[in-house]
Amino acid sequence: MARNKLPAAPTVAETPDEAEAAFYEALAAGDLGRVMALWVDDEDVLCVHPGGGRVVGVAAIRASYEVMLGDGGLPILTEALHRMQRADCAVHHLVERIAVDTARGRSELRVLATNVYLKTPLGWRLAAHHATQAAPDDRPAPEPVPTTLH
Repeated sequence: MARNKLPAAPTVAETPDEAEAAFYEALAAGDLGRVMALWVDDEDVLCVHPGGGRVVGVAAIRASYEVMLGDGGLPILTEALHRMQRADCAVHHLVERIAVDTARGRSELRVLATNVYLKTPLGWRLAAHHATQAAPDDRPAPEPVPTTLH
């Protein structure tokens, strides 16, 4: 059963990056209360987990994370972050790397995720999370090589 079923005090994130870091830290800790404290308190919030359907509303999203975190934390490494931000909305697209145990041993699941953050009176909060399994050949673009020598 997921830990911390009681509502957690809202995390005040001053930036979308702080909200994102807190989200992945809460997932790694298996802390359902902290995960949900980072979501906008609005029935229009939505979430799509890899291989799953659309989940709409705070209660439904909470129930989906309760199942996911039922056996403990979900450590996720993130990379290849691409940001787009306006005054009160930010969209982050990134690659999530998740270690999973299978019948053949431990392997890595690579997931493409889009997180949408809104600026609220309680700081930046998650309004949407959409994740889908990455294709085997879907690798992050290499970092650009500097062309200036000085």
